[in-house]
Amino acid sequence: METAVPLTDTAPRKAGATVCLWYDHGAEAAANFYARTFPASSVDAIRHAPADYPGGRRGDVLVVEFTVLGIACMGLNGGTAFRHSEAFSFQVTTADQAETDRYWDAIVANGGSEGACGWCKDRWGVSWQITPAALLDGLADPDPAARQRVFTTMMGMGRLDVAALVAARQGDRGT
Repeated sequence: METAVPLTDTAPRKAGATVCLWYDHGAEAAANFYARTFPASSVDAIRHAPADYPGGRRGDVLVVEFTVLGIACMGLNGGTAFRHSEAFSFQVTTADQAETDRYWDAIVANGGSEGACGWCKDRWGVSWQITPAALLDGLADPDPAARQRVFTTMMGMGRLDVAALVAARQGDRGT
C-alpha cells in the first residue's frame, strides 16, 4: 500500500471537502481495510490525541485521514456517542458479477453483515451499496416496463445478481 503523505501527526492536511466518519475506536483498522479492499484508496495520515479526551487517552489514534475510491475521508475515534446508519453509505458501482462479489464478500467476510437490495455493512457499521452498472442501466432504461421489472427483481435480492437484473431488463425473469 502506498501512501500519499507520511503517516505522522505532522503530515500536511488536504485542502477541500472531506467526509468525516465517526468510529468508536476503529478508524485506523477501518482505513487500512478500505485501502486493502478498494482501488484508489489509501491511508494518508494518522494523528494522535495530544491529551486525554472523553473517548480516549493522550497518544491514542484520534484522527485517520484516508481515501476511499478517490474520496477524501477522515475517521474520528470519538467513542460511543454516535453510531453509523444507512442515512450515509458509500455507493460502489461495479462492472460485473465478479467485482460485485469481490467487494460484497470482502465486506461481509471481514465481520460485516448482509442487507437487502445490494446493501451491506462493514464491521464498523458503515453502510455500502455494492451496485452493478447493470442495475443502474436497467433503472435508466427508456422503457418503463423494463425499469419496473429491474426494480422488482432488485427488491427481492440481497447481494445483487447481474444476470438476473439483465434478464429482467430484457423481459425474461428467469422463471
